Amino acid sequence: MKLSRKIFLLSAVACGMMVAHDAAHAAHHAPGDPADEKARQVLAHMSPEDKMSLLFSVDGGGFNGSVAPPGGLGSAAYLRAPAGSGLPDLQISDAGLGIRNPAHIRKDGAAVSLPSGLSTASSWDMDMAREAGAMIGREAWQSGFNVLLGGGADLTRDPRGGRNFEYAGEDPLQTGRMVGSTIAGVQSQHVISTLKHYAMNDLETSRMTMSADIDPVAMRESDLLGFEIALETGHPGSVMCSYNRVNDLYACENPYLLNTTLKQDWHYPGFVMSDWGATHSSARAALAGLDQESAGDHADARPYFQALLAADVKAGRVPQSRIDDMAQRIVRSLFAQGLVDHPPRRAPLDVVTDTLVAQRDEEEGAVLLRNEGNVLPLSPTARIAVIGGHADVGVISGGGSSQVDPIGGEVVKGPGKKDWPGDPVYFPSSPLKAMRAEAPSAHITYDPGTNIAAAVRAARAADVAVVYATQFTFEGMDAPNMHLDGNADALIAAVAAANPRTVVVMETGDPVLMPWNSSVAGVLEAWFPGSGGGTAIARLLFGKVAPSGHLTMTFPQAESQLAHPDIAGVTANNVFEMQFHTDQELVYDEGSDVGYRWFDRNHLKPLYPFGYGLTYTTFATDELAAGYHHKQLTVTFNVRNTGTRPGVDVPQVYVGLPDGGARRLGGWQRVTLAPGESRQVSVQVDPRLLAHFDGRHDRWAIPSGRFRVWLGTSAVDDSQQVSVHLPARTLAP
Repeated sequence: MKLSRKIFLLSAVACGMMVAHDAAHAAHHAPGDPADEKARQVLAHMSPEDKMSLLFSVDGGGFNGSVAPPGGLGSAAYLRAPAGSGLPDLQISDAGLGIRNPAHIRKDGAAVSLPSGLSTASSWDMDMAREAGAMIGREAWQSGFNVLLGGGADLTRDPRGGRNFEYAGEDPLQTGRMVGSTIAGVQSQHVISTLKHYAMNDLETSRMTMSADIDPVAMRESDLLGFEIALETGHPGSVMCSYNRVNDLYACENPYLLNTTLKQDWHYPGFVMSDWGATHSSARAALAGLDQESAGDHADARPYFQALLAADVKAGRVPQSRIDDMAQRIVRSLFAQGLVDHPPRRAPLDVVTDTLVAQRDEEEGAVLLRNEGNVLPLSPTARIAVIGGHADVGVISGGGSSQVDPIGGEVVKGPGKKDWPGDPVYFPSSPLKAMRAEAPSAHITYDPGTNIAAAVRAARAADVAVVYATQFTFEGMDAPNMHLDGNADALIAAVAAANPRTVVVMETGDPVLMPWNSSVAGVLEAWFPGSGGGTAIARLLFGKVAPSGHLTMTFPQAESQLAHPDIAGVTANNVFEMQFHTDQELVYDEGSDVGYRWFDRNHLKPLYPFGYGLTYTTFATDELAAGYHHKQLTVTFNVRNTGTRPGVDVPQVYVGLPDGGARRLGGWQRVTLAPGESRQVSVQVDPRLLAHFDGRHDRWAIPSGRFRVWLGTSAVDDSQQVSVHLPARTLAP
C-alpha cells in the first residue's frame, strides 16, 4: 500500500471516530425542523431497548425465498415498530424501476416497470424523472410499502457493469440531477427512497470484497459529487452504503464516507442503512456512521445491531448518545417523508395510467444513433421485415433485485435456469403488435432470427428490415464483453448485406460494440424499455413521437479505449463466485476523469459520444455568451428549429478550467420547439464544476483565470465556444 493511502486510512478512521458524535448531531439540530422535533418527542418516551429495535430489520421473505415474517408483506425487509410508539412498521421493497416481488412471494405482486434508469437519464428531463419516480412511489404505497430501495447513483466507470442499467450514466451533474429528481418523485407519495449504493460500487465482479482505491479528492469531484447533487435534489430519507471496500475500508464502516462526507460536510439529516449482507461489525460500523442493519437475520454473518451492539453500549465501546442519534435519524425520516401521517392504503394499481407513464419515459429516453437517408420514420405503407429479439411477444428487462413481475406474466419461456438471476424476463409489450397497430396499411412480417438464412430471405423481400437485438445484463455479474447476445452481430451483418435499409433496435443494459454500424441505415438505442416499451418503440419508429434521448454513456469503438480494458475475475464460473472472486484492489488511477472526460483527456474518438442523439428535425444555435455576475456563471444562447417537424433539442454546456484538464458538463436545457420557432436559453453552471476540491481544507475552490465554455450537441462538439475570466474564490460549505 502506498504511503499516501496509509495516511488516508489512518486519518479517515481517526477523523471519523472523532466526529461520530458531533457530526452526527450537527445536521438535525437546526431550529425549526418540525420532523426533528416530532422525532425527539416520540423518542423521549422510548426505552433504550425500543430505540435499539429501530436499528435492525429482518428478511422480508424475499432474500432467500423464506416465509414472510408476521406482519410483513413479503419483500426485501421488514421492521416492526415498537409497540405504543405510534410509528409505522417499515415495509421495505426493492427497487428503482418498480415494485419487486421476490421469489413471487406475493400472489398479487405484479407491477408496472419503468424502463431502465439509463433510459430515464437519457431523457435529460428532470420533470419526466420526477413523474416516473412518483409512479413507482404510488404503486409502492398502494401495495402497502413505505420504503423503496431505489435511487441508484453510482457512476459508470466501466460500460460492462452488470447494474449500469439501474443507474444514470457517467457524469456526476447529470446523474445527480436525474436520480435526485426520481427520488423526489418517489417521496412525493409518502414513501422513503434510498440513495444507493454509497459509494464506488461501480462493478459487480468481486463486489463483496473488492477495494475501490481512488484519491479522495478525485472521488469528491466525480462519484461523490453525483451523490451530493442527488442528495440536494431529492432529499432522500435514507442512504444505502454499499458492499465494496473504499480505500480498504468497507463502505458500511467507512467514517470518511459516512461521517466526514455525508453527515458532516453535506449535513445529511437522514439515516444510513446497509445493503443486504454489507454489515461486518457492530461497534466499528455504528461509530463509522451506519444507522440501520438491513435484513441482518439472514443477510449478514451475524445480527450485529442486536445483542452485539447492545453489549458494545453496555461496555462503553459505543456511547448511548450514538444509539440515540441513530434512532433520531430514522424516526426523523419517517416524519419528514410523511410515513407517520400518511400510511399506505392498499388499492388496485392503475395499470393503464401507470403504463402510459412508463411508455412516455421510454419515448423520451430512447436514443436515435443513426438515420442514414432518413430511413426513419418508417413509411406507414411500407413492406417491413421485423426480425429477432422476441419482438413478436415483448421486450427484455434487466435482472436482479430491480426485476419486476410483469403484469400479464412472462412471455418468453427460458430454459429454466435456477441460478441467480434466472432466465431473462420479457414484458408482454410486443413491438411487432404495436407496429402493426401504428401502421395498419403496412405489410409487416416477423422472423425470429434464429436462422440467419431465413432472416436474410425475409429482409430481401421487404422495403425495410428492422432487427431487434438484445443484451441481457443483471445484478451480480458484469458483462464479459461488450457484444450483443447470441448471434446478433452476425445476424445484423447478414441482414444489412441483404437489405441496406436495415434499422437496428437495441434493447441493452450497457453500451455495446457495433461492428456492423456503417452497414446499417438506422440504429435506435431503446435500453431496457419497460412495461410500455413495445408501444413506445413503435411510435418512435413511425414518427408518432420524435426521438429526443441523448446518451449518458460513451459508446467506445473498442474495449482497448477504456480506462480499464479488462475486468479481473469476470470469467468466474458463476454469480456467487464472481461476487467473492477475490479481495483485489482496483486502482481508479483515471481519478475524476470518468467516461467522456477520459476520452477527452486522452484524445480518443468514441463510436458515439456522451450527449449524442438525433431526432427527426434539425436545430441551430447562435449568440453564445457567458457572463459572471453575483458569483454565478450564466451561459446564454438562442436555439432555433430549422427543420420541418416539431422536436426537442438538448443543448449542452461544457466548461474547461484555466489549469487544463478534461472538459466537464456544466449544465443543459431541454427545449421543445415547433418548426421555425426559436427561443433564448439560459443555463447556470453549478459552481462545483468550475472548481477543484481542496482536500487539505475540505472545501471547493475556484481558481482564478480564463475558463472555456463550449456549447454543443455532445461532449465532442467544439463548434461554438467562448471564454470568460473568473476570480478565485472558495465555496461556502
